[in-house]
Amino acid sequence: MSLSEPGLIHVRGLRRTYRRGQVQVDALRGVDLDIPTGAFVVVVGPSGSGKTTLLHLLGGIDRPTEGQICIAGQAIQGASEAELTRFRRDRIGFIFQFYNLLPSLNALDNVILPLLAKGWSWKKANPRGQAMLQQVGLQARARHKPGELSGGEQQRVAIARALVVEPAVVLADEPTGDLDSVTAREVVDLMAGLNRNLGATFVIATHNLELCRHATHVFEMNDGRLVVSTKG
Repeated sequence: MSLSEPGLIHVRGLRRTYRRGQVQVDALRGVDLDIPTGAFVVVVGPSGSGKTTLLHLLGGIDRPTEGQICIAGQAIQGASEAELTRFRRDRIGFIFQFYNLLPSLNALDNVILPLLAKGWSWKKANPRGQAMLQQVGLQARARHKPGELSGGEQQRVAIARALVVEPAVVLADEPTGDLDSVTAREVVDLMAGLNRNLGATFVIATHNLELCRHATHVFEMNDGRLVVSTKG
């Protein structure tokens, strides 16, 4: 499963085709992409342009119809289900629009879940989780459950959870889409700060152009194609 390719993410000829009844839908149409370690990448484009499909393929949630994906030296397009599970667990952090926190667990336990999935004990995982909550400004809210937190605080918990395993890349799908404009700006600034301070690589699909002011790379997608690539 290993390849020697430049950069953290190396994608060539990526295609994803779905069938809906008798209709063929080309979600991605031959995407080429290179992303270096430590980048803050923003992918913009209208709904249905292929942004979420691209993130799902990079994260090993979905499989390409054609093409190559290499992340941190690991070729994932031909990986087995067991290999993809380990890849997602160890190498990828996910941030979603609607947070995806477990409502019965407090903030700290939500953050350390990925470490427990790797086989860490709660005692070992606890200090790492506390440190990540401190990084996102929520150490004082560690014992609060999601229902006791604002939307912005819940997304901060989700960001801490994504980073706690020190992943190769953090994939964020519309991370500010459920937030008001003021809170969205705070979350944008937080992610940009974590990118700078921790060296964490982010790839963010969004309609929020506010994210572009922090970007090292901006990509625009339209109809499944990468139509514009600029440096921030």
